[in-house]
Amino acid sequence: MINKERLLSTFLDYVQIDSESTHEGAMATRVAEDLKAIGCQVYVDNSGEQTGSETGNLYCTLPGTAEGEPILFAAHMDTVVPGVGVKPVIEDGVIRSSGDTVLGGDDKSGVAAIVEVLRTIVEQNLPHPTIEALFTVCEEVGLRGSRHMDYSRVTAKKAAVLDSSGDAGKIITAAPGQYKLSAAVIGRRAHAGVAPEEGISAVQVLCEAIANMKLLRIDEETTANIGTISAQYATNIVPERAELVGECRSRRDDKLEAQGQHMMDCLQAACDKYGATLEGGLTKAYSAYSYTEDDPFVQQLMAACRKAGLEPSLAASGGGSDANNMSAHGLKALVLGTGMAKVHTVQEEITVKNLEDTAALVLAIAVQ
Repeated sequence: MINKERLLSTFLDYVQIDSESTHEGAMATRVAEDLKAIGCQVYVDNSGEQTGSETGNLYCTLPGTAEGEPILFAAHMDTVVPGVGVKPVIEDGVIRSSGDTVLGGDDKSGVAAIVEVLRTIVEQNLPHPTIEALFTVCEEVGLRGSRHMDYSRVTAKKAAVLDSSGDAGKIITAAPGQYKLSAAVIGRRAHAGVAPEEGISAVQVLCEAIANMKLLRIDEETTANIGTISAQYATNIVPERAELVGECRSRRDDKLEAQGQHMMDCLQAACDKYGATLEGGLTKAYSAYSYTEDDPFVQQLMAACRKAGLEPSLAASGGGSDANNMSAHGLKALVLGTGMAKVHTVQEEITVKNLEDTAALVLAIAVQ
């Protein structure tokens, strides 16, 4: 039922539209044009004021022609860097970039699948409940678009977010919450060769704090990492300020709180030991979500997979997505695999079959 040639052509067009995070304007314009041509109701919010993007989130509604609960499909329009000048190459059924940029299948595979399904439903006059679609900005830089979207515009209570690696048929039933850690240690400046004992080395304090932290894999549900340490001083100066940026994640809120507090405790203990001062702290990036296999929506998605000829597989993720923010706002949101692989690298790829299977799955969800 899906027009496979058109789906592929649309995807190839989309990935060649530059849309690195905060620069999604051209992509939003093209997708809006495609949706209006289908006959969908289209709206762009003003979230760009909060996200820093040159456009807002794009909303689409296809009014229902049959009984049934409304369903929301979502994907993000932005890509990571380097995403300018993408030149897709197809070889043996696999789509890749030319090797100097990402492909942008994350997440334009999801965008293309949703648009193709809406086209198919209208062209073939398929009975369907109200279908809503959301195309967000700035997902790759902290889920900003879904954080600042206008949730009052969404009537659906369930959302399928097309934004995971893994073959079509993969359903992410659990994903972690995340804390961002941004802190600075303030010591005391002194001449390192003349009077080092008069100084308090912020670098020394920070390093001791980090050495006492439990990091990387904490348990099967929890991780933590320090990504940035910064202090720029001449070697003859005892550094008075050192900064770090890190994170912790867990699929359980109690473990997330415990890990975040542990990292802060290590920082405070080191500061207290040396007489330094601690600034900054933890910021909640997004909350966790988790659903069991017997959840009705999970069962609905599994049935749609089988209807589309796919074997469903359930998995837990270590990464966040727009589904986390949607869940925090009362939507039952689950992430689906689209077949994207090696994402966030210049080796990113997706098979044509996965592109087709993803669209087939979206159609099965939309019209069942």
